[in-house]
Amino acid sequence: MAPLFLTVAQLQHTFCPLSTRGNHLAHLPGSQARSVPCTRLSRAVSRQQTVVRAVSEAEVMSNGTTSGDGASIEPDRLAGTRLSTKTVHGGERAGRPRVSDSLTTPIVQTATYTFQDTAELIAYQEGRYGSYEYGRYGNPTTRACEEKIRELEGAEDCLVSSSGMNAATTMLLALVPAGGHIVTTTDCYRRTRQFIQTVLPKMGISATVIDPADLGALERALEEHNVSLFFSESPTNPYLRCVDVPRIKQLCGPKGAVVVVDSTFATPINQQAIALGADLVIHSATKYLAGHNDVLAGAIAGKAELVAAVRAMHNVLGGTIDPHASYLLLRGMKTLEIRVERQNRTALEIARRLEAHPLVTRVHYPGLESHPDHAIALAQMTGYGGVVSFEIDGDLWRTAKFIDAVKLPYIAPSLGGVESLIEQPTVVSYWDQGAEKRAQVGIKDNLIRFSCGIESVEDIWADFDQAFKRI
Repeated sequence: MAPLFLTVAQLQHTFCPLSTRGNHLAHLPGSQARSVPCTRLSRAVSRQQTVVRAVSEAEVMSNGTTSGDGASIEPDRLAGTRLSTKTVHGGERAGRPRVSDSLTTPIVQTATYTFQDTAELIAYQEGRYGSYEYGRYGNPTTRACEEKIRELEGAEDCLVSSSGMNAATTMLLALVPAGGHIVTTTDCYRRTRQFIQTVLPKMGISATVIDPADLGALERALEEHNVSLFFSESPTNPYLRCVDVPRIKQLCGPKGAVVVVDSTFATPINQQAIALGADLVIHSATKYLAGHNDVLAGAIAGKAELVAAVRAMHNVLGGTIDPHASYLLLRGMKTLEIRVERQNRTALEIARRLEAHPLVTRVHYPGLESHPDHAIALAQMTGYGGVVSFEIDGDLWRTAKFIDAVKLPYIAPSLGGVESLIEQPTVVSYWDQGAEKRAQVGIKDNLIRFSCGIESVEDIWADFDQAFKRI
């Protein structure tokens, strides 16, 4: 029996680009990639058929006839061309491999997408042909990430971007009008605070900053201002404060204020912010979602019309994630639950032991009864995360001595990866602020933030124990 080979015509019909639900984004650039079922014919091709061979001239008639199996063959566009042209188009012009049976989602490493003819392009523009147009508007690998996060969060739609900060800033620019007002919380990531305090005021956007537990302050802000949006991490960075999402939604909903929760520290494994009442949930996907300290990514998921507004701004600003980064994120999320469950257990055990240690004055971990928001965490979370913050009995330099004495964790910013990381926020994030400004935002010189990896809890504690003995 003759071996099976893939003809040119067959090669063009073996993959259908990713598509999704609904047509609510039809007015946005690149929206067809998300909303229109693909109409290009698709045919199952066996593994034996994936070997491509050259088609002899005898198989191709002058008008482009059919092969032995009846499939149409396009005339060779490269016939008679020079080597310089063949280096660009050789092996590719007849059609790229369109893989439908790959176990892992392929990396579609392209900046733009092609159309067979003008009719197909017009069909795309009119929403009758589902494909992609330009890399800034969508990518099949990235869309697979968006769909996975959408399902994990129970959201209507999801947008993945180049970093968590890009997701947060693009969201604020898209959803808060010029002259608008936002409510946020005291404890938060420094760069988010910086954007709110230094960039948004240039557009006349003001902010009320409240303690995470001060719902009375939120009520007053809603009465005194036309609040567009409430935004808080939960748990927060670095003190792991938790906000009462259902109550916040109850207060903000009647006023038309969008509720946005940054759930990076929680992950969808530990907290379902949308089910609790949030309109949108944000992640620095660099952290737990990717989980291996090897990729930068951000995500925002929630109500379709809100994600659409953020996507429109994203398409203008261009915070596009690279397809290979999307692949790494997709790979990382496959082990999200087992990693997070391990980190939850480790962090709780380390927090309990730290709380009992004579050289530790305070531990910040929502799984501890001593934490001010323990009751909220107990009601909203199924696990308390892999980050533990604690304060050493000493000054900045005694605290730094402990950091330098540990051997297992890396001294590095970030969190959520398989390797344990440790940092002194005063040095890593606030060194340029000075003691007075650090005090104003609640950053203490003796504060340590520890992110549990997936190492043995006993090995981590043994390392901590020897470091304590050296200070």
